[in-house]
Amino acid sequence: MKNLTVLTHPLIRVCVTALRDKTTPPAAFRRKLAEAAALMVVEITRNLATKTVPVETPLAATRGHVLKHEVILVPVLRAGLSFLDPFLQILPDAKVGFIGIKRDEATALPNVYSSSLPESLTGHDAILLDPMLATGGSAVAAIQMLRDRGAQSVRLVTLVAAPPGVRAVLKAHPSVAVFTAALDPRLNSRSYIVPGLGDAGDRAFRV
Repeated sequence: MKNLTVLTHPLIRVCVTALRDKTTPPAAFRRKLAEAAALMVVEITRNLATKTVPVETPLAATRGHVLKHEVILVPVLRAGLSFLDPFLQILPDAKVGFIGIKRDEATALPNVYSSSLPESLTGHDAILLDPMLATGGSAVAAIQMLRDRGAQSVRLVTLVAAPPGVRAVLKAHPSVAVFTAALDPRLNSRSYIVPGLGDAGDRAFRV
């Protein structure tokens, strides 16, 4: 599918396998989510626009590069929080926003219950962090919120996706770049990804 990138680095695949394992406890699950994100971040940011600037080295004047647009990282609560720190390690000057979306288990439709975003994202490159892309309803809603605030571009970062979710996102937002570590074949009758890894938020933050 156009604008979909499936990342196939062997260490990412190892992380995905550990995350799929139903015996992986919450602490290890969170750690593997973070490891996977750290391995994904370089590829996801590969095409961020830059501009040239003058810089003085100890020996001479030259030209270098800085990011052309401000970056905002937006984890979708709860599972997206596990992706945030690895991205901040690489993009320490990025702004951070949060979107809380809970899927209605009866209808599989998204319910936005919290939002903390700047009023304007004009000129920003937005990176939306949500490890699971099932039906795509939550992602479509979150992307629309970023677009409504004027985001220059939106990248959606997922760990596991299903084709219906990818199609829904790209139909609603054709210019969005979708990145995932695994494209699973289907959804079950409850709209869960199969084989998937269960509910990432529950598994990461089980109390």
